[in-house]
This record gives sequence, structure tokens and C-alpha cells, in this order.
Amino acid sequence: MDILTEVLGSMRTGRPASVRTEGRAPWGLRLPPVAGAGFHVVLRGSCWLLPPEDAASAPEPVPAPRHEPVRLHTGDVVFLQNNHSHALADDPGTPAVDAGPARFRPGSPIGALSLGGDGARTTLLCGAYHLDQGRPHPLVRQLPEVVHLETRHGRHPELSAAVGLLRAELEEERAGAAGIVPALIDALLLYVLRAWLEEQPATAVAGWSAALRDPVIAPALTAIHEDPAARWSVESLAARAGTSRATFARRFHTLVGEPPLAYLTRWRMTTAARLLREADHPLSVVATRTGYGSEFAFAKAFKRAYGLAPGGYRRHAAATPMPFAGRHA
Repeated sequence: MDILTEVLGSMRTGRPASVRTEGRAPWGLRLPPVAGAGFHVVLRGSCWLLPPEDAASAPEPVPAPRHEPVRLHTGDVVFLQNNHSHALADDPGTPAVDAGPARFRPGSPIGALSLGGDGARTTLLCGAYHLDQGRPHPLVRQLPEVVHLETRHGRHPELSAAVGLLRAELEEERAGAAGIVPALIDALLLYVLRAWLEEQPATAVAGWSAALRDPVIAPALTAIHEDPAARWSVESLAARAGTSRATFARRFHTLVGEPPLAYLTRWRMTTAARLLREADHPLSVVATRTGYGSEFAFAKAFKRAYGLAPGGYRRHAAATPMPFAGRHA
């Protein structure tokens, strides 16, 4: 069981939206909040990522934490979460303008946007991953507001290779690009989170980077993810981990951030939400596959977790619009 893949797969609510953006200095682009997580890949050139306070055209409901402008170079990848606005520019002093609608060629999954003057060129892939915001997984909650990964000087070779492949596909119109590029963007999210986890110090005593390599907790997490419908107890999970109940419960809470049965319930609800979004299973099937003996018990637990009855959640998910609305060329 690959827990990282399972976690991301459970939170994804649609295909990512992305736009190939070309800026010629001077240029500045203000990007609105997105429901999920934004990403930027610098394919060519360099630019600056500007903090929300400098980017916002209007106050946001929840003020974003302050961070300094970040210099981005060719090959860099930025992952941003928590629904805050931000800006990209050739220079921190260049005024940013609101992002206009991107152009989409018929049949193309990638939009195009050009702006700026006639100076130095920077090419980026800008986009958003649609993530379920109802109950974000603790792994995602532990991420910083801005994850900046550099691939120069041999760092993160797999991520660098993915960026190189994206660059090649987006710069040359070749057969198969419409299938290859979305698959690479899907893979990019896993590469980003893997690279971030691997950057965490091996001496970390808490958090998901520690939990996934812990010989006691990792087997229990794998068991929960493999079979969320099983009648797990703290005792049975501790037995799977090969330790005492008290030691297991204490260690699990320290690393994961919540007690074992609270995490079990979270994963059951996350699995249920995915089943409701991605298939038309009857509620009785969803209840059985997530460890509930009746539709009533399942519906009560689901509404407590998400604030919506299962049917209402399914209808809301089906009606949620995609970001990056654009116009066809």
C-alpha cells in the first residue's frame, strides 16, 4: 500500500487545470485564490513569487501569512495551498494585473496566456489541483503555505526530469501531447510531495515524514489504508505494529497528530467522500466499504464530518465548477 498515493487520490476531486503562461518584461500577474492548491513550474527564464499582501486587490476573508518575495529560476516548482491570492512578476517592483481568461485550443487540455512588454521572456506552467477542502488530510495540513523546490545543481532529480519532460511537450506540438501533458501534471503533485517529505530531517520526531518511515506506526497506517472497513481497535492496530496498546497509542498521536481511532474515522470518511464523488454506488455499498453496519449510521457519521448528508455532498461535488475558465481560440 502506497499511503502517499492513496492520500492524494482520496483528496483529488477532478483533473488539474493549467495554463502555459508567457511573460515578457516588464510583466506582473495577480492570481486569485483557488479552491485547492496552486502550482507554478518555471519552464524558462526566472521571476519572483510575491506575497499575498502585495498581490491582493481586495482584502481576503482570512489574512494570509506574510512571506518575503521568492526568486524563482528555470526548473523551480512552487506549490501553494490554503486558498490565498499571490502574484508572479519579472521584478518585485513591477505592478501586477489580474489574470485574464486563458485561451484554449479545441481539444487541448492546456490554456495559453501572454502578457507584458518586449523584454526578457519567462515561460511558466501555472495551474491548480482540485483538492477536497471539507476535511483536508493531516499530511496536507502539515505542509507550509508555500513549498518552493529547486531542481538546480542536481537537487530532486526525478522532479527535475518531470519538469524537463513538461518543457519538451509544451514547447513542441507533437502527437500524443494531449494525453502526455495531463499525465505529467498529475505525476508532478506526487513528485512535489515526495520531494518535500524527503527534505524533512531524518531526525524529525513528529509529522508525516516521520510517521511514514516509523517501524511501529507505518504498518498500522498501511493496515488502515488497505482495509478501512475492518473492525480495527487500538489493541488490534498495536498488535499489527508489534507493540503495547499504550506505547502504540502515544506514539501514533505524537507522529500523526491525532489518536488512532480518530484517524481511522477520518480515513473512512475520506474514502466515503471519494466513493460518493467518483461513482454512483448506493449508500448501502458505501457504508459497507467504510465499516458501517447501516446506511443510517454511515449517513449520521458523514454529516457530522462534512456538514452535508451523503446525497447532498454527491450533488454538490457534481456541480462544483472548474477553475481557470477560459476562451477557445
